[in-house]
Amino acid sequence: MFTGIVEDKGRVVRLDRAGETNRMTFEVPQGLTELSLGDSINVNGVCLTVTKKKDSAVTVDISLETLQRTNLGELRGGDEVNLERALRLADRLGGHIVTGHVDGVGTIIERKEEGEFILLRVRAPLSAMRYIVPKGSIAIDGTSLTVNECRGDEILMTLIPFTLQRTTLLRRGVGERVNLETDILGKYVERLLGRTDLESKGLDRDFLREHGFMKE
Repeated sequence: MFTGIVEDKGRVVRLDRAGETNRMTFEVPQGLTELSLGDSINVNGVCLTVTKKKDSAVTVDISLETLQRTNLGELRGGDEVNLERALRLADRLGGHIVTGHVDGVGTIIERKEEGEFILLRVRAPLSAMRYIVPKGSIAIDGTSLTVNECRGDEILMTLIPFTLQRTTLLRRGVGERVNLETDILGKYVERLLGRTDLESKGLDRDFLREHGFMKE
């Protein structure tokens, strides 16, 4: 589990692809070198497991499905990636709940500078748009952002200077693809509302009355 507050940036050393066996090695900054084998780490919004570590070089295994569903397969040696270690129970939840399970890949269609800020417009898959709401949260390449506006299959966000300095989004341009993870709370609400099993017909008025949320 993560928060979408990127801790620092790493740099890809290499991506080894061999059918079902895919591995990525990247250099981590000094502040993240205490990573241990088996630790979870969020790389550009994707939850991965540390399988090898030597000094500041960290290696993770990447499944073929992950390569197909994210933009990790497009990375090359020298590219920067956003990094965040797993959330500890004692940490502050500064962003929002991020699982590291990407819902789809979006495309940047507009990047506009407004003083020290950048307005970013991203076209998202329709399957993800159902969970995106204005003023809600979304993770883009692992970065927790607030959605300013939704227009059809497009979302607009404003990037503040601190986010631009600490993440790879400063160098992202029009036409580039980014990993998207929508707010998991919306998925659970949809699931609850649509339950049709033997135990529940869904979250309707009868359910609310039965459990004391509504009065006759």
